[in-house]
Amino acid sequence: DAHWGYGFPIGGVAAFDADAGGVVSAGGVGFDVSCGVRCLHTGLRREHIMAVQRELAEALFERIPAGVGSTGAIRLNSAQMDAMLSGGAKWAVERGWGSSADLERVEEHGQMLHAKPKFVSEQAKKRQREEMGTLGSGNHYLEVQEVTAVFDDTIATAYGLHQGDIVLMIHCGSRGLGHQIGTEFLRKMVEAAPGYGIILPDRELACAPIRSDLGQEYLGAMRAAINCALANRQILTQLVRDVFAKLLPSAQLPVLYDVSHNTCKLETHKVDGQLRELYVHRKGATRAWGPGHPGLPQALRASGQPVLIGGSMGTGSYVLAGTTASESLAFSSACHGAGRAMSRHQALKTWNGRTVVDELAQRGILIRSPSMRGVAEEAPDAYKDVNAVVDAADVAGLARKVARLEPLVCIKG
Repeated sequence: DAHWGYGFPIGGVAAFDADAGGVVSAGGVGFDVSCGVRCLHTGLRREHIMAVQRELAEALFERIPAGVGSTGAIRLNSAQMDAMLSGGAKWAVERGWGSSADLERVEEHGQMLHAKPKFVSEQAKKRQREEMGTLGSGNHYLEVQEVTAVFDDTIATAYGLHQGDIVLMIHCGSRGLGHQIGTEFLRKMVEAAPGYGIILPDRELACAPIRSDLGQEYLGAMRAAINCALANRQILTQLVRDVFAKLLPSAQLPVLYDVSHNTCKLETHKVDGQLRELYVHRKGATRAWGPGHPGLPQALRASGQPVLIGGSMGTGSYVLAGTTASESLAFSSACHGAGRAMSRHQALKTWNGRTVVDELAQRGILIRSPSMRGVAEEAPDAYKDVNAVVDAADVAGLARKVARLEPLVCIKG
């Protein structure tokens, strides 16, 4: 899937070589830096969830802050904020939010190195001070899902997925902090472009040379935002575990995988037969390492990286596997979901939020949200067909279909 976005299109991938005058672009990463998806096993089956479905929906909704302006119970002072921006999910685990085993299944092992909190403005930090452990709004969600189809038995088994299993997906990012970083550095890059001899066909494509002071400042701040998102998903994971421990104490919720889809990372890729160090921008695109990649945990190395594709409340989600072919096709990248088929404004004119909730409940899907307006904006039919998007990625060789997941409970921002 690819569609219009601010700066780069959503689903855009571009790689630049710093040694060849390459640039970094805030619009090439996006405003919700490190927005991503984490998938958890539960060790449960459908019958376990359906016995407490309504109670589970209410408990998750009560425990997981969601919606515009939502705040969590965690308050960070300046020193704690900088430690979180440097430490990511590792910082969260060290403070009791999960275990070190979680980090083995998180990109960058839960901590993006070379983050520079000093380049994150006080305004950005202020926006995040009360937002740790929150979902946010828009298309962010937490879903309890059932594995309803398996397309590759070997890889699914390696991932620990079997038909009828219950998993849980968390989709969120760096909240207000990431948005503030994107806004500020976009403006700085626009203002600095003439000095670098950069002619912008559109201000949304503002960029700075990677080797420039501004380029390095942005990379340092962006990496801090990645750590913010990783810490946020780690905290949310523990909140979810707390809920399951009370309602379904037999559940075990280890991490299957956690990967972002709005980032810029320094990676090694083969171009024209030569290995080169490239700054790979992925905006609404998921890293999709193929089998044998040394960055994968040993248990996943033979199968390739799990690629997590989110749906929209009433539609399915998918687990795919990265391919070797994707390396040469798209710098080891795949889609991250299905884009919108209509604007939020048009969706509001088409659907009523309460009606959407009631119709999904009739299908056995319980939705909880602080905003019926938000539910209408995110109505399932407001998005493209995720099945067609996934089939296209599979046919193109960007990722391989492994399993389809159907929602049973959705907490929507």
